[in-house]
Amino acid sequence: MVMMPKPDPQVLAKRDLLVAGLRKIIKNPEGVIDEEAGLRAFECDGLSAYRQLPMIAVLPETKQEISEILKYCADEKVNVVPRGAGTSLSGGALPLADGVLLGLGKFNKIIEVDYDNRCAVVEPGVTNLAITDAVKSDGFYYAPDPSSQIACTIGGNIAENSGGVHCLKYGLTTNNVLGVEMITMEGEIIQLGGKHLDAGGYDLMGVVTGSEGLLGVITEVTVRLLRSPEHITAQLIGFPSSEQAGECVGKIIGSGIIPAGMEMMDRYAIHAAEEFCHAGYPLDVEALLIVELDGPVVEIEHNNSAIEKIAGACGATVIKQSQSEQERIAFWAGRKAAFPAIGRISPDYMCMDGTIPRSQLPKVLARMNELSEHYGLRVANVFHAGDGNLHPLILFDANIPGDLEKCEKFGADILKLCVEVGGVLTGEHGVGVEKRDLMGEMFSEDDLKQQQRLKCAFDPDGRLNPGKVFPILHRCAELGKMHVHNGELPFPDLPRF
Repeated sequence: MVMMPKPDPQVLAKRDLLVAGLRKIIKNPEGVIDEEAGLRAFECDGLSAYRQLPMIAVLPETKQEISEILKYCADEKVNVVPRGAGTSLSGGALPLADGVLLGLGKFNKIIEVDYDNRCAVVEPGVTNLAITDAVKSDGFYYAPDPSSQIACTIGGNIAENSGGVHCLKYGLTTNNVLGVEMITMEGEIIQLGGKHLDAGGYDLMGVVTGSEGLLGVITEVTVRLLRSPEHITAQLIGFPSSEQAGECVGKIIGSGIIPAGMEMMDRYAIHAAEEFCHAGYPLDVEALLIVELDGPVVEIEHNNSAIEKIAGACGATVIKQSQSEQERIAFWAGRKAAFPAIGRISPDYMCMDGTIPRSQLPKVLARMNELSEHYGLRVANVFHAGDGNLHPLILFDANIPGDLEKCEKFGADILKLCVEVGGVLTGEHGVGVEKRDLMGEMFSEDDLKQQQRLKCAFDPDGRLNPGKVFPILHRCAELGKMHVHNGELPFPDLPRF
C-alpha cells in the first residue's frame, strides 16, 4: 500500500495566488493547467494503480521558464514533480496534491548531431527511438533501447537509468550519456560533462543518472552514438522449463560469449505475444530465449554454433535462427510488445523490476512459481535474462476485492527474494513510490541517511519530487531526526483506481 505526504493546507490555501504567479512566468496562456479535467491527464504514470491529481500542472517551453518556475516554487515553499512522457513503472512521476507538476513534453528537439565526436545533443522530451531514427541512415544508432522506446523520453531514461534489450553488451543509460544540462531547485543552470569521454573531479554525471528527479530538472542531454553493427542475427531457443532456460543463460555468458541481447519469456508471455503480433514463436515450450549476436559474420557464425551446443546440452527442444532481417525484427517485435500483449489475458497487471546474479535465475524462477501458487495470482515472466534484470508481470483484477493488495504483497516478496539472493531492488525502473518502503531491505539506516545527505547538497529544502525513493525523510540541517511532514504520521492512503 502506497502512502504519500499529507497535503499542506497553507499551500492549498494560496493555490489561486500560485496559479497567478505561474501565469506571469509561462508566456503561453495554455501552459498553466488548474482545472480538474485538464489535470486528469497527469494523475498517474505507468504505475496506474496509484493516482493523485496535482494541484497545478505547468508546461514550460524554454529553459528560462523552467528556471523561473523552480525559483518561484522554492521561494513559495511549493513542491515540484518533474514529468516526461509518464511511462515510469515505479510511480516516479506520481503528482502531489499540494505540488506543481512540471511537464517537459515540449522539449522535444534534437539540437545537434555531431558525427565527428560520435554524439548527439537532444532535449529531454525527445523519445528514445527518435535518436536512432535521426541517425540510422548515416550508419549510427543509440544503444539503450527500453521496450517503451517508442514513447519513453531521454530525460526519463536518465532519471531511471534505463536499460533495454541491448544493455548486456552496450550498457545502461549511464554508460551512453556524455553530458547533461540541469536546473537546480534554486533556478541555477549547471553543466555536467560534455562531448568528451570523461572529466576530472567527482562523478556528478553518475550521481544525476538514476536520481529519479530528486536532484534537478534535466534540460539538455549529450548522448553517445555508436556505429551500426556489420551484421546481426537472432536465435529463438525453446525449453521445456524456465529453469533450463535460466541455466542456459548462465552457461552462454560463462563460455565467454557476450550477446548483443538475451531475453527470456515464459509460456504466458509467449502465447500472449504470439497472438498479439504473430512473431513466429513456438507454442509448445515453457520458456523461450531470444539471443541476438552482432559483429563480423565469421564471429557470429562461430558463436551461433557454440550457443546451439550449449542450448542442446541444457535441454533445448527448439532452436531457430533468423534467416532475414525481417524475421529478426519479427522475433523482437513479440518481445517488445509483450507488456501490452499481456493485456489480452488479464484485465490488470503490475510490472515488477528487480535484478539478480545470473547464477540465481533457476532458483528465483522456481521460487516465483511457488509464490504464484501461494497468492493465487498468475505471473508472466518477460525479462533481460543476460544481465539478470527480471520483469515479472503479476496478473490480477482490480475489480476483485483484495486482488490489488495481494498483488502488492506478491511483488514485495519477489523484490525481497532478489535482495536475498544477492541482487538489488531495481534494474532500470527506479524506486519511486513502488519500492520506497522496501529500501530498508537493501540499505541500513546509515546508508539511507548518507544518500539523503547527497540530495540535500542539491535540494536543501527537499522540494523536488518528495515522497519518492526514501521511506523516511530527514531534515537536511540535522540528518538523523525524522522529518514529519506537516506534523503528522502515518501518511494517509493514496486514492487508487
